[in-house]
Amino acid sequence: MQQSEKATVKIIIAEDELPLRQSFERELQRNWPEATIVASCADGASAIDAVKHLKPDVVFLDIRMPNKSGLEVAKAIGDQAFIVFTTAYDQYAVKAFESGAVDYLLKPIESKRLVGTIERLQQRLETQQPQNLENLISQLQGQLTPQADTIKWVTASAGDSVRMISVDDILYFQSDQKYTKVVTGDSEAVIRMSLKELVSRLDGEQFWKVHRSTIVAASAIHAVKRNELGAWRLSLKDRAERLPVSAEFQKRFKAL
Repeated sequence: MQQSEKATVKIIIAEDELPLRQSFERELQRNWPEATIVASCADGASAIDAVKHLKPDVVFLDIRMPNKSGLEVAKAIGDQAFIVFTTAYDQYAVKAFESGAVDYLLKPIESKRLVGTIERLQQRLETQQPQNLENLISQLQGQLTPQADTIKWVTASAGDSVRMISVDDILYFQSDQKYTKVVTGDSEAVIRMSLKELVSRLDGEQFWKVHRSTIVAASAIHAVKRNELGAWRLSLKDRAERLPVSAEFQKRFKAL
């Protein structure tokens, strides 16, 4: 897939977080003005469809996306385009990535790293054909054990901004209709990840589910007491609110 100097490089971005996707679009346009973003997708299935119809030169894939992961999308793309993975979880930056066969960007994306990635892509577009990464992706999937899949960061929205929040700073998660609230000692933000998915991806020793709508950092718990109506309420070390504790989760505290 060689490009002449005047040819427009067609790019597809696949990232499920809208603010992060918009920010990445701006960074790409600023650092690679001769490239054109032909599609910006919020999930894996739409990314596969966009690649099929728009035939891009480069696809930036978030590894963790709804309905199909970035790895599954990359398998479907095959050798139709050059692929760059983006991820908020450094567990994915494994030796297979470092081999140079495929590039990756760690979120939050740093301009210096993005510029380096663009330079490598420009060189590959001039001199190489895209590779079919099926074997490499199978190796990656084999290395991503459930333990390695435990998250260390979340990408959260606070107003018009996007924040990367370390799970070590989070006091609790609480579902709120279509969003999940993320609460730290001095701030609140929201993510689109469901509580069900969070439970499967958080360290169970570090975070405890105490209610169908709430997950709490064990280290943040100050006390658990019954109120005058007999309902259990959990107090935190650094927050004033009291969180409900469901009957099915009370046994965790009775054993303490």
